[in-house]
Amino acid sequence: MEYPIDLPGGGQESTKILCEGVRAAGGFETYVACPMLLSSSVSDYPYTVITYPSDENRELSKIRRIMNFFGRIRWFYKIIRQIRPDLIHVSMSESLITFGALRVAGFFSDIPFVYTDRGLCFGYRRHSMACIKATMKHARYMITTTEYNAGLWKKVIGTPIRVIPNTISRAFADYDPEGRKRAKEQYNTGNIPVIGFAGRISEEKDWEKAASVVAAIANEGIRFKVALVLSVYEDRDELIARTIRDGITDVIGKENLIYMQDLSQKEISQYYYLVDFFIMTSRFESFGKAAVEAMSRKCIVLSTPVGGLSEVIGNKDDLYETNRPQKLAKRIKHLLDHPDEADAEREMFYRRYADNYTIDKNIEGHVRLYKEILG
Repeated sequence: MEYPIDLPGGGQESTKILCEGVRAAGGFETYVACPMLLSSSVSDYPYTVITYPSDENRELSKIRRIMNFFGRIRWFYKIIRQIRPDLIHVSMSESLITFGALRVAGFFSDIPFVYTDRGLCFGYRRHSMACIKATMKHARYMITTTEYNAGLWKKVIGTPIRVIPNTISRAFADYDPEGRKRAKEQYNTGNIPVIGFAGRISEEKDWEKAASVVAAIANEGIRFKVALVLSVYEDRDELIARTIRDGITDVIGKENLIYMQDLSQKEISQYYYLVDFFIMTSRFESFGKAAVEAMSRKCIVLSTPVGGLSEVIGNKDDLYETNRPQKLAKRIKHLLDHPDEADAEREMFYRRYADNYTIDKNIEGHVRLYKEILG
């Protein structure tokens, strides 16, 4: 990995789950190679973590990026030679290009490798795509998290592709039948429906559309509260978060906004019990882990039809365009007016999570593929 495994992020969280699950399944020892950890210790993990030095500010200049790239090649060579693994699983795109520099040059040709693409095929720059295509000629498999992304890659590479849907944190593993009741009591929402938004501050999430979505719902004459959770990593994100909050409160008033920030996985797993309708305004999503998190708590999920989200949601009635939020608003109004349909929708989403996106399903898919490769 080209980022520390203790840095918050979907790729890191997925790798943790995978390493723990594969090791617990038996028959495998797992190792992670990543840059120096930020706040944890290698001894905190139930698998082996080997760290290497990396320039965390490499994006500040092209020279630093190039120097860091060659430094990472050297460390990958040293670590792989030290471990001599039976199988290499590359889980991040920069790391694939780094490992590719070694593999295309003929190093470690006796070790099979797989790569998980957690993005989307069209999301890479031209030179990155050229490197990925050259490297994947030597790969045993590419793993994608959706059939949608697999279809995109099949048009540009000949490598076999296996779809293994992403999963979510163990904090979501068990559904608490009393969780929704307790959350409603804690925030004193009564019978008022709660609209939820959650995610990190990023361009892909298209947060500026949140206020117009809230306005469209209000225009349907619905009385509701908004529960907003944001993850803030940089100083400038605080200003963006304030702008998002102000846009929502201008529509519904401060008294109707429940705001939370930088929640742990355990805390956000409790947050979803508060939410009746979870909305995603994303303009780009390779998978949509937040949608699956909401499903696991029996929320009704409404999202934009971008990337892999349509596949994850699975019901076109729950998809909308951000420039036409009226469809979403009318959908919410209809479900509020027909509670039996709303209950059926909640159960449908929970069943979809349980059938496709649990940790057990994710681990089972990886173990099966590893065993197939290793015979």
